[in-house]
Amino acid sequence: MLNARIPGSAKQEISFTVNGSPRTIHAFPMARLLDVLREDLNLIGTKEGCGEGECGSCSILMDDVLVNSCLIPALQAAGSNIVTIEGLANDDRLHPLQKAFLQCGAAQCGICTPGMILAAAHLLENTPKPSIEEIREGLSGNLCRCTGYLQIFEAVEKASRNEVAD
Repeated sequence: MLNARIPGSAKQEISFTVNGSPRTIHAFPMARLLDVLREDLNLIGTKEGCGEGECGSCSILMDDVLVNSCLIPALQAAGSNIVTIEGLANDDRLHPLQKAFLQCGAAQCGICTPGMILAAAHLLENTPKPSIEEIREGLSGNLCRCTGYLQIFEAVEKASRNEVAD
């Protein structure tokens, strides 16, 4: 049992709030929050793209800050309030950004979509009526290989103008 002598090698109880629900898990302290969300909590909307914090596919909101969950150790999330793409909808109604992404064709392969939507939600929370330049800057940490970004920017603009149809 060589690992038993290495600090942090044993699973620990870690508690936080995810999408409004208190959760307690047993995980290795240095386990990636991305893996904890997907494997332990079955919140598979958060995607892994690069695993290095470069693409934004694993973006979540942690204490109202947009973060790459692939870079966050599980223990660092202790006591925090986490929102994943699953928590953005209200009851069974899609968030206006989710609707706008569908209406504008901004969701194609789906790998970047959850992170893009959370980045856009974070942007609109802080800048309710962003310019196109502010949208580009607000989403700059999220990469998309499919859309060429125009549909994504259009979706964010549409949601910011409350032009999303039910």
